Amino acid sequence: MKNIILSVIIIFSAITFNSCDSEKKQNKSPEYVLVIHGGAGRILKENISPEKEKQYILKLSEALASGAEILKNGGPSLDAVETAINILEDSPLFNAGKGAVFTEKGENEMDASIMDGRTLNAGAVAGVKTIKNPISAARKVMTNSKHVLLGGEGAEEFAAAVGLEIVEPAYFYTPEKWERFKKAKQKLQSKEKTEKHGTVGAVALDKHGNLAAGTSTGGMTMKMFGRIGDSPIIGAGTYANNNTCAVSATGHGEYFIRNVVAYDISALMEYKKWNLEKASDFVINEKLKSQNGSGGVITVDKDGNISMPFNTEGMFRGYINSNGEMRVLLYK
Repeated sequence: MKNIILSVIIIFSAITFNSCDSEKKQNKSPEYVLVIHGGAGRILKENISPEKEKQYILKLSEALASGAEILKNGGPSLDAVETAINILEDSPLFNAGKGAVFTEKGENEMDASIMDGRTLNAGAVAGVKTIKNPISAARKVMTNSKHVLLGGEGAEEFAAAVGLEIVEPAYFYTPEKWERFKKAKQKLQSKEKTEKHGTVGAVALDKHGNLAAGTSTGGMTMKMFGRIGDSPIIGAGTYANNNTCAVSATGHGEYFIRNVVAYDISALMEYKKWNLEKASDFVINEKLKSQNGSGGVITVDKDGNISMPFNTEGMFRGYINSNGEMRVLLYK
């Protein structure tokens, strides 16, 4: 862990001033790749203080460094994805786990999913309120049950039975997200539009050629009680297939569900033989945009190419690979 923290500090100075640069293309095919996101939406430099920007960059860098350590040592892509997302879930900065936003009832309800590109096995949880790390519960559903998706109290009972950490609902309270809830409630009462974005996710390619994807979210501020978004829906918010790519999505979930966004990118690659960049850019910046659907995706293909398109003002995102490249980006 000390080595990971040291790596974050060393790399921080190299990436701080590049947080709004465009992504670089890969030249040499990397042995492993990890890509992460921390949500898309109205993310503008003028709205984020320098101190807050630094916090985002450091936390995203920590998640990348922790996941990359696993991949560097020959560990599986699933472990890297889960570890990176755990770090983002434990941070109040992002809309997942500790930083989950509040529903219309002033509660936190979380969703998550994970998928193994090698076997096409997947697991997910939805509408959970007491599982500290929903992405870990999703993985346990995949490995320790015969099901894909568990919801509500059933998912929480299952998580406790397999030894995951269960917490009081109050654990997920953060002052910043509570203030956002109150403002959103006022906007709703005055019929103003409220922002709809959030979610964290990761996709990875390991040294064995296996892809994995995972997504975790607190959903929308002021969402209807019981509302489930795209994050726990395999094919909508998460998808991985060793023959094509791994995808994790963030944005207005209803549009991602209707368009089966994550699978659609994979299908365009498989059936139309499009490359990763063309497929992901088409789905986000043409198909979704034409329907006024907002958000973005992070993707990696079986050859280690990456693409991170989004049609909002910004998206917290970053990548790291075996070629020694690491970038963290926040803005357009």
